[in-house]
Amino acid sequence: MKKGKKLYEGKAKILYAASEKGTAIQHFKDDATAFNNQKKSNIEGKGILNNRISEHILSSLNQIGIETHLIKRINMREQLVKLVEIIPIEFVVRNIATGSLTKRLGIEDGTILEKPLIEFCYKNDDLNDPLVAREHIYSFGWATAIELDWITKQCFRINDFMQGMFKAVGIKLVDFKLEFGRLNKDEKTKILLADEISPDTCRLWDATSDKKLDKDRFRKDLGNLLEAYQEVARRLDILHEQNNVRPIKFPKPIAVKIKKK
Repeated sequence: MKKGKKLYEGKAKILYAASEKGTAIQHFKDDATAFNNQKKSNIEGKGILNNRISEHILSSLNQIGIETHLIKRINMREQLVKLVEIIPIEFVVRNIATGSLTKRLGIEDGTILEKPLIEFCYKNDDLNDPLVAREHIYSFGWATAIELDWITKQCFRINDFMQGMFKAVGIKLVDFKLEFGRLNKDEKTKILLADEISPDTCRLWDATSDKKLDKDRFRKDLGNLLEAYQEVARRLDILHEQNNVRPIKFPKPIAVKIKKK
């Protein structure tokens, strides 16, 4: 599929115009970043894994009636997506307290929350994506009360589905970030889940050992980030498409001569 001009480049992805009107090609980079791009590295193969994992999760959400911007995965690094106007809010869904939540409020790391918590962050790298209240979102016209109520319900639905999906493969869904966008078509506007869902945007812990299987391995210098992402893909049974999985070689049959009596 032919790519057009670059529309946007973020820390982990590039968005290109596609040949069909209203669509775009989302390219997953190998760049790893943390602390609002203050820490950077390039990890070969990370983009391939994120593309595959995100495609698997978004496709699954589409199948249960949660509409996303994903149309299809077109190669190892790219997806064809619907072109939407991104709402400038990051919706952070938390099931277990860790990261910035524990630092801000002094809560013990690993505390299981009584019920999922949703936080709103203004999507602005220059301001370090600050935490905002509903009133900020209404006052500055980033989303209406009706839109925000609808998105919040979708966040809880997505959380319920993803918790079940990861629990079935021995992984705790600690927290994750979602983005939504407006699709304008036939003089009507609807909101779709956009961006990606991958170990770059989720905190995922092994259910038994609490081993981190997400970008915290890069943030906290734990190492083996690619191996952790591969483990997530393996448990979701989607690693078989990776070209680094070698086929099993069986020994050649041995010819046996049978003596005639």
